[in-house]
Amino acid sequence: MSAEERRADIVEIALSEFAIGGLHGTSTERVAERAGISQPYLFRLFGTKKNLFIACIGRCFDRTEGAFRAAAEADESGAPLEAMGKAYIELLVDRELLLSQMQTYAACGDDEIRAVVRRRWGELYRTVERLSGAPADEVRAFFATGMLLNVAAAIDLPEIAGPKGAAWARRALHGEQ
Repeated sequence: MSAEERRADIVEIALSEFAIGGLHGTSTERVAERAGISQPYLFRLFGTKKNLFIACIGRCFDRTEGAFRAAAEADESGAPLEAMGKAYIELLVDRELLLSQMQTYAACGDDEIRAVVRRRWGELYRTVERLSGAPADEVRAFFATGMLLNVAAAIDLPEIAGPKGAAWARRALHGEQ
C-alpha cells in the first residue's frame, strides 16, 4: 500500500474517532492502533494530530461537495438546489460524518482550524451558488436548513417527531402546526 493510500485509510479511521472525541479528546494512539500502524508512523504521515484532524475536515467537506455535485449534475427536474438538499439528507444517515462535521465546527476555537473551515465552507458555499444558480436568499436558506438538519440529526429529532411524538419537533423539522 502506498503512503497516499495508507493516509486515506487512516483519515477514514481517524474520522470515526474524531467524530466521538473531537480534536482534543481523541487519542492518536487509538487511531494508530485501529490503523494497524505505530504512532510514530502516524506522525510521520501527518506531522501532528492537528494536521490529521485537518485532513479529516477536508474529507468531510469533500464528501459533501461530491454529493452536491453529483446531485446537481444528475438533476433533470430543473431544481438542482432541491436535489442537493435531498443528497444532503442522505449524507446525514452517516452518523460519523454528521458528528465529524459537528466536531469540526466545535474545534473552530483554534485559529488554524477556523481558517481551514472558513476556507472550505466558503468553497462549498460558492460551489452551491454556482451549481444551483439560485438567488442569494435561497442559497442562504439552503445552508441554514442544512445546519438545522445537522442539529436535528445529532439529537435524533426525527425519532421524536413522528405522528404521536412531540409537536414542537414536527414543527422544527416540517413547519407543521
